[in-house]
Amino acid sequence: MSDLNPAPRLSVVVPVKNEALNILPLVEEIERACSALAPFEVIYVDDGSTDDTVEQVRSARATRPWLRLVRHEASCGQSAAVRTGAHAARAPIIATLDGDGQNDPAFIPELVAALDDPAVGLVAGQRLGRKGAAKRWQSRVANGVRGRVLKDGTRDTGCGLKAFRREVYLRLPYFDALHRFMPALVKREGYRIAHVDVVDRPRHAGQSNYGLFDRLWVGILDLAGVWWLIRRRRRVPVSQEIH
Repeated sequence: MSDLNPAPRLSVVVPVKNEALNILPLVEEIERACSALAPFEVIYVDDGSTDDTVEQVRSARATRPWLRLVRHEASCGQSAAVRTGAHAARAPIIATLDGDGQNDPAFIPELVAALDDPAVGLVAGQRLGRKGAAKRWQSRVANGVRGRVLKDGTRDTGCGLKAFRREVYLRLPYFDALHRFMPALVKREGYRIAHVDVVDRPRHAGQSNYGLFDRLWVGILDLAGVWWLIRRRRRVPVSQEIH
């Protein structure tokens, strides 16, 4: 894939784990949604799947030279998969979405367009009409706690639909669950956060790998750490050599 030309304007990163039945339908949707943004690339990051996910991506890649596949030898989590994809990306702008089909790729152009403002570092999708009372309650609790502590102005950080500047993302500290704290950390870097309302859909197939424990309790220490990082932020001096 190193001979791909021209260089992409957009890299779409899709973290997946055991999503074999969802690969082809989502790839086709991404292809349609991003056609006006060409040249683009799509990077599937397989997070240690034990089903036919890898084989399905390989099959879809046979007729799509812009489709790439990176695989973790063992499952390391969603944030690790997004980070792997960001490092592999060749475009200055990255869009992410979950691999289960709940995030509609049709919103990607709108997310990317919001980055035309150089002051914006991250565009976060904000889900409307979430399916399932349990999920709505879980997200409301987790986002409520996070929002009150970090004051990041984002009501839904768990939405997989995001677009951001690669160079900004690579400056962020890496830790598990980073994807849930990106608005606060990008804001810490001096950028604004933009928001786009998106529609939440049912899964194409399979079941979620994440629950309340992932959304809140496991992230309590991370929440405290991000709060500390924001409070310890100092202005970076602007300097030049004098001749």
